[in-house]
Amino acid sequence: MKVLVTGGAGYIGSHVVKALGQAGFEIVVIDNLSTGHEKALLFGKLYIGDLSDEDFVESVFKTEKIEAILHFAGSIVVPESVKNPVKYYQNNTNNSLKLLAMAEKYQVKKFIFSSTAAVYGSGSGKPCIETQELSPINPYGSSKLMTEVMLKDLSLSSDFRYVALRYFNVSGADPEGEIGQSFPGATHLIKVASETACGKREQMEIFGSDYPTKDGSCVRDYIHVSDLASAHVEALRYLNQGGSSDVFNCGYGQGFSVFEVIKVVKDVTGVDFKVITSPRRAGDPAELISNVDKINKILPQWKPKYQDLSYIVKTAYEWERKRTY
Repeated sequence: MKVLVTGGAGYIGSHVVKALGQAGFEIVVIDNLSTGHEKALLFGKLYIGDLSDEDFVESVFKTEKIEAILHFAGSIVVPESVKNPVKYYQNNTNNSLKLLAMAEKYQVKKFIFSSTAAVYGSGSGKPCIETQELSPINPYGSSKLMTEVMLKDLSLSSDFRYVALRYFNVSGADPEGEIGQSFPGATHLIKVASETACGKREQMEIFGSDYPTKDGSCVRDYIHVSDLASAHVEALRYLNQGGSSDVFNCGYGQGFSVFEVIKVVKDVTGVDFKVITSPRRAGDPAELISNVDKINKILPQWKPKYQDLSYIVKTAYEWERKRTY
């Protein structure tokens, strides 16, 4: 089966490409390499270009007989989305609409979407469940939710089917050490802490210590990137077997505070790096934890292998120590 992976040279996309390649899928990648790296692609054929360029994207559809799409290309930094919302609606929402129009034109009926827990907004103080009211508190979450709405509407009007995977905090790196997170100017906590432990940063910041949580810092549900990648493979198999359009949380259902994560990073690396506390960032909810009952029920073949924070940190740190791009 030939699949198109947009943003396949990026952090999550490259891990999914590896998982798809190992599972025997034929892969075509579109990436503008603005944050991704060609070296991260271990499988597939790369077309370098942007989803906003409709002529370019259509040339790929004309050349390749695409049977399914996995869509990762987009902007992902919450504080940036608050400062520059137009970028996020252009890149995440408008480009997704163009891709869906191309899928409709070329009769591609299966679609896996990279969504986010940010669609839940501030949460409710309880684990987020797929059926709860969605109320994003930043343009990043809103731009992703708009794409979910478009997917739903398209599926209701035709035999098009999709799975939207709502990621919680994706972290870690390929256990075999072949790929990892190389996003420039990364803001992800474990990535930044690993850079600091490696001496690539003099210090790291904690944004807010006055949240209504157990220790005042934000609480998040961390999922290893390779477990997330395997969820995409299972979601695609689900659609191939006739599964209905659906939405699933991707997390472990367990929350850790920023302070707890930093302690684990220091314990795993043996480095007591400098940490400073700064004011809250705009758009950050206090707590986001997943309820994963639905994905466990409907995609029972998905079996997370790396559900351990210390292991997630270990792979992230080992990648950061050897990273060359």
